[in-house]
Amino acid sequence: MRLRETWDRRIERAAELATADEATRPLLRFYSKLLSLQRDLCELLSSRQGWKPSGSLDRDRTVLRAGVPALLEAIAQTGPELLAGEAGQLLQGPEAAIDDLLVACWLVPSDRQFFAKAVLQPYARWLADAGIPPIDRALPRSDNRCPFCGGMPQLSILQTSGGSLDGGGRALLCATCLTVWPIRRVLCVHCGEEDERKLGYFHSTTYEQLRIDACDSCRHYLKTVDLTRLGTAVPIVDEVAGASLDVWAREHGYEKIELNLVGL
Repeated sequence: MRLRETWDRRIERAAELATADEATRPLLRFYSKLLSLQRDLCELLSSRQGWKPSGSLDRDRTVLRAGVPALLEAIAQTGPELLAGEAGQLLQGPEAAIDDLLVACWLVPSDRQFFAKAVLQPYARWLADAGIPPIDRALPRSDNRCPFCGGMPQLSILQTSGGSLDGGGRALLCATCLTVWPIRRVLCVHCGEEDERKLGYFHSTTYEQLRIDACDSCRHYLKTVDLTRLGTAVPIVDEVAGASLDVWAREHGYEKIELNLVGL
């Protein structure tokens, strides 16, 4: 089960939201550029003639590495100061340092390793598109973990039945491979709490399609994109646009289940 989205549609949506909201414009413009770099990396992988991914990063990383310098160079030239500096260090360092970073975050994922996540996301999406599951990522499988790669949920999605989510209702989107899978509506995705009195839902006044789903038992949250309110939303992009909701959640003592690619 997956959303019918392309990298180009994600880039377009980031541009649309950047035009509409001055407060998040710099963030969304950067994210739009980042999505373009991820698209280029994914196209490089999928266009390689006579070769398919194995599902093992250790075997595939030679091909994957070929697309990494372009991403690093673009971030070094146009990215925020801190990321630009880190990109420069990676470019000047040995190739083995990049390999080690990718492998470490593939085997033990971290939502605080920007460059690893920026590279591994299109790689994992490519695996999912090709129907080749990871064979070297021994992560636990459960209802709140991606059934394809074992990744953590980035966000949840609400949609009525008859849409692109089979059966409608609530679904989770994987932070790694962008796979979508169904989940019960009344449930904390982090700890499994089912008591409605301990589950809070907080809407955005700026983006009606966004809300915070927070749990008072474990003090964790994630954002939900409600496609019944705005069917043109692109969940992974709209989630980034709702940065003010992340600020609100942190100020109220909640911790996000998985930081998004821009670190919010």
